Amino acid sequence: MSKEDFAFGKGNFILIAISVVIIIIGFVLMSGGAEEGTFFNPEIFSTRRIVVAPVVCMIGFGLMIVGILKNSKDKKAS
Repeated sequence: MSKEDFAFGKGNFILIAISVVIIIIGFVLMSGGAEEGTFFNPEIFSTRRIVVAPVVCMIGFGLMIVGILKNSKDKKAS
């Protein structure tokens, strides 16, 4: 396979990889708060889980869209 066979350039792949890592960080920030048991845990309503984590995920998804739609400098339009 040559370079011309890939749909994206190196920069696109780097942006996509960074965005996947950011999305994973957002989901890790969202996790937790439901430790075993039937009692109510108010920690599920922490600022980290309902504000910070979704914003981090949205930044990751936005960066993913940029990584997909960005024109690669390696590729030339035909």
